[in-house]
Amino acid sequence: MGSRKRYSEELRRAAEPLWAAQHAHPFVRGIGEGTLEEERFRHYVGQDYLFLIEYGRLLALASARAPRLELEQRFAELARATLIEEMALHRAYAAEWGISPQALERERPTATTRAYTDFLLRTACLGDFAELVAALLPCMWGYSEIGRRLAEQGRPSHALYARWIDVYADPEFGRLADWCREVCDEAAEAGDRDRMLEAFLVSSRHELPA
Repeated sequence: MGSRKRYSEELRRAAEPLWAAQHAHPFVRGIGEGTLEEERFRHYVGQDYLFLIEYGRLLALASARAPRLELEQRFAELARATLIEEMALHRAYAAEWGISPQALERERPTATTRAYTDFLLRTACLGDFAELVAALLPCMWGYSEIGRRLAEQGRPSHALYARWIDVYADPEFGRLADWCREVCDEAAEAGDRDRMLEAFLVSSRHELPA
């Protein structure tokens, strides 16, 4: 990107209060310290599993609407990684509690989960590509930032939580998040920045744990 100012940095600054609240939330701190009640994490895994099904659709729509072949291919790869690899991690977590993949899929989304996924898919269908990218960015970028910061504090003794942190602190995941930022920066050159900002802020609000 050279010395050119990154629009994603403007989005991040605008959402700072929301992201700071996410980092300070007892749920996130509990994972990092290894003290989070397992029932709360189990509930999160079930809801996030349902969320990832819809996030995979979002990435597939990003692939379909991408203005260039390179972007189409990369978003298709991300959709596959989400639906195959990341969801496999959630199934492994659930197996620790004797929960089958079939039971995960039978779970019902909470109103919070449904509101977030409905917003993302509505934006993907009715907004332009730039707005779509701004809406999907807080999830990937936010998890990368949380994983990295928690890893810097030291891995907790709780094996499941340590494994969760390792996944999102992985440098490869960080590179994917930065690639999405670059796509957002490029899209902002011709996109409606007011609508991009609103989409980014709405997604950032939804990323706050309930």
